[in-house]
Amino acid sequence: MNPVLLIFELVLLAWFFGCIVSYKIGRRTLVDGMGIHSAEFLMLLIFTGSIVSYLLFPAIGRFLVLAALLFWLIVQFFCHWYYTLFGASDEKIKGYNECFKNTIHLFPQREDKIIPDLYHIVLHLLILVNVILSIILL
Repeated sequence: MNPVLLIFELVLLAWFFGCIVSYKIGRRTLVDGMGIHSAEFLMLLIFTGSIVSYLLFPAIGRFLVLAALLFWLIVQFFCHWYYTLFGASDEKIKGYNECFKNTIHLFPQREDKIIPDLYHIVLHLLILVNVILSIILL
């Protein structure tokens, strides 16, 4: 496995682990963990499994890593960025803002548009960087 790719995958894995256990910076919440009974935990297992498969069986595992990352990127797009770019119902915006009201934001929440918080912006950038690196370095 390419060491650069492995480093970025492990950084993404560590960052995403916050969706399971919660990360705080002082008194501020970076992300509220959802625990092991969540879709986030399932994605963590899929991504971890793809990395392990790449380490054990590089010929097949490298494609599993890329597939997991592409799937994850698509899911994140439709769960977050789709609504930011194309709009959402008032109910969706209200629920989203309520769910992430205690997290750190680079940009303030709005009542007319979904604005991802800092954690999700970094998460999505890390996923995208890992997809690009997986394509280039595999």
